Amino acid sequence: MASRVLRRAADFLRGRRANVAPLVALMLVPTIGSLSLGGEVSSWFMINRAMQNAADSAAVAAATNADATNDGGAVPMPRYKREALAVTSSYGFTNGANNVAVTATNTAACPDGSGNKCYQVTINQPVQIYLVGITGYRGDTTLNGQPAKTINATSIARPPVVPLKFCIFSTATGNQSGIRSNGGSKVDLTGCNVMSNSNARCNGSNLLATFGVAVGSSDCGITPIPDSAALADPYSLLAANIPANPCSPAGSKTSYPQEPGKNGTPLPSSNLLTGSLTWPATKFFCGDVQLTGNVNLTTASPGTVMVIENGRLDLNGFTLATQPGSALTIIFTGPTVASLSPSHFPTGGGDLNINGPTSGQWSGVTIYQDPNLPSGAGIDVSYSGNSPTWNLTGLVFFSNANITMSGAVGKSGNGYNCFVLVDYTLLINGTGSVFANPLSECQSAGLTPPTGSDAVRTGLVG
Repeated sequence: MASRVLRRAADFLRGRRANVAPLVALMLVPTIGSLSLGGEVSSWFMINRAMQNAADSAAVAAATNADATNDGGAVPMPRYKREALAVTSSYGFTNGANNVAVTATNTAACPDGSGNKCYQVTINQPVQIYLVGITGYRGDTTLNGQPAKTINATSIARPPVVPLKFCIFSTATGNQSGIRSNGGSKVDLTGCNVMSNSNARCNGSNLLATFGVAVGSSDCGITPIPDSAALADPYSLLAANIPANPCSPAGSKTSYPQEPGKNGTPLPSSNLLTGSLTWPATKFFCGDVQLTGNVNLTTASPGTVMVIENGRLDLNGFTLATQPGSALTIIFTGPTVASLSPSHFPTGGGDLNINGPTSGQWSGVTIYQDPNLPSGAGIDVSYSGNSPTWNLTGLVFFSNANITMSGAVGKSGNGYNCFVLVDYTLLINGTGSVFANPLSECQSAGLTPPTGSDAVRTGLVG
């Protein structure tokens, strides 16, 4: 018996199984810490992924909305921001609730290095630290006086690619201002954009244009887009369609009679217009044309091209109007003639109430000043609204002319709601006005407005 007791005592002393217990006890602390860290960090990752999805969707929504004007909410804010907050809220991240903070801006630098501005949405939310605290981690902030970890997500999106169509396009380049506005409170270019191949300066009014695009600086438009690429003139090639000059001899001053002074020679009867007239597809005039009464014009189909060689169109206080179903393109052109300085634009009081054709070589064109005419006073236009009044539908093309606009432009009585002006420079004074929604019916009017692509493609870029 004694020997068996001794043997078992010896076996107990030699046994090592009891050593496991203290080792297990020592390992519990890092094991529990690792499991705690893994579980809690995994929850942070899940929150971050949901938050990133919300930020991505909100940034795209803000860029698509692209409206920086304040809304009519109890706390007014830009519409694009309201759009972003609504999207994040639908994902469960409501600004100001559960310690969530959402910011949205339209001035973030696009990360592609283009210098364009992008829309950025950032979501922040602190979460309290629990089990991870066992490891000694204290987070980066506090929540209710306790250590907390800030979880955040940021997304940047570009505005949508919508080819911008312009109702005003100024072709001047360099340091001058292609578009200028002094006041301009009556200008309503809602649904329209303006483009300058140089600077665009709007003082006192953004013209209510959606986008004010410029190669240089711009403060025109609800959303100015400066430092853009230049836009090519899409209409100068139409000069090749101008019919050949029939005035003979073409280089003689006497071939282009001008309105007389006090003791001058009256215009020939062929250059005086009045009454109800029916014209063929092309109607030529050599020198100035003057109305001596109201003119109601019926044209050929799809319209008549009225070519004025080295002369003006003087409405003389009367109305020139196209009748229903008729259309007119007025072309000012002519060769350079020694000691002759004609004006190449409409003058006089009265009302120019015409619409361009909806098809054919001159589709959508109402007034076309030959871009090959030399620069100078003979092509520059000072429009005061009654010299004559422009009630026009279609394109008015003065690509080399400096235009000063101090009066209202309306649409023609028989035309579509489409007015596009191409000029060299444009100055809109305080009383200048252009009718609203000028591009809404241009397709029906047969005109493709000047088109660029300065708004970049919607998409997440960061």
